[in-house]
Amino acid sequence: MQDEDVEEVLIDLPPSSKFIYKTLSREGSMTLKQITEETLLCSRTARYGLTQLEDAGLIEAAPALHDGRQTCYSVSRRSIGDDRTGYSNQVLVTPEDAYEQLSRFKTDEPDFRLVEVSTEFDEGHLPGAIELDPREDFLDAGTRTIPSPDRLETILGERGITPDSTVVLYSDSLNEFAAFVYWTLKYYRHRDVRLLNGGKHYWTENGFPTTEATTTATPTEYETQPPNEHIRAYRQDVQDALAEDVEIIDVRAPSEYRGEEETPARARGHIPRTINIEWESVVRECGRFEHPQALERPFVEAGIDESDEILVYCNVGERSALVWFALSELLGYPNVANYDGSWMEWGNLVDVPVETPEADE
Repeated sequence: MQDEDVEEVLIDLPPSSKFIYKTLSREGSMTLKQITEETLLCSRTARYGLTQLEDAGLIEAAPALHDGRQTCYSVSRRSIGDDRTGYSNQVLVTPEDAYEQLSRFKTDEPDFRLVEVSTEFDEGHLPGAIELDPREDFLDAGTRTIPSPDRLETILGERGITPDSTVVLYSDSLNEFAAFVYWTLKYYRHRDVRLLNGGKHYWTENGFPTTEATTTATPTEYETQPPNEHIRAYRQDVQDALAEDVEIIDVRAPSEYRGEEETPARARGHIPRTINIEWESVVRECGRFEHPQALERPFVEAGIDESDEILVYCNVGERSALVWFALSELLGYPNVANYDGSWMEWGNLVDVPVETPEADE
């Protein structure tokens, strides 16, 4: 449905429906609570407006990612084909655009590769996707790690990926595994890599097709570039940051930050001087990224802006890679590095400072 057709349908709908549709087009997927907070409509009026939009085929509903009792509403892929959030399609691919490109993904074309980063690939994946198993390809001695240049060349070459390939990545959960691979490819300066907004969860919950069929990918040669150390932080960088004007963000859950949960490390707690901004704050409950204003809000409220030098970490670098993507690729912050050693490394060291809320007081 073209924009002019949508407008014709909206003409006959109540004002609440028009208001909600424009809000969803601008902001992306939202729950009823988010809609009422954004539009200031009462729940009853918002529900009526949503019902009219659903009956007209202009919006779609799916269970929210973290609470199946809630419903997440979004503009129907049948009614619109672009992303109104303002993010560049050079880094973030909408499900609608990916759907339009499925026939191209299904061909053995090295210029255009769709990759699922998952341990459940055989249970169903996007048509045309090839598999990258994070357990086999990104694990070393039980921890997540960046493959060596030689290892990465093998991983990508076996999947028919060349340095000139456009690589679209996605995973399940909140896309954190895909974000880690995205960051890895950017570290090795791959020219064109993108994330599928919403990942596998949003895709399946909104009725996009999946398959168990195997995709053919003819092996090819891949040659890595010298790494971009600007986007990666090491233990020494973190130690130096403790005495410098550098913002360190712990993106784990508050309970992990406070040391209330078991961790993969010897110690509990957090790195001194860190700000706790939970990683899930950058995505909506439906799995898609927040719109720019909401995406930036928790960082602004914490006193962080784009001029700061920023280090992010979690337990093993995956969740922090998602926050790195949000800050660096979506918001355009120029000085963000992911400490992929994260708490797995820092919390196992014996000669570095560790703090808990009790120690902070």
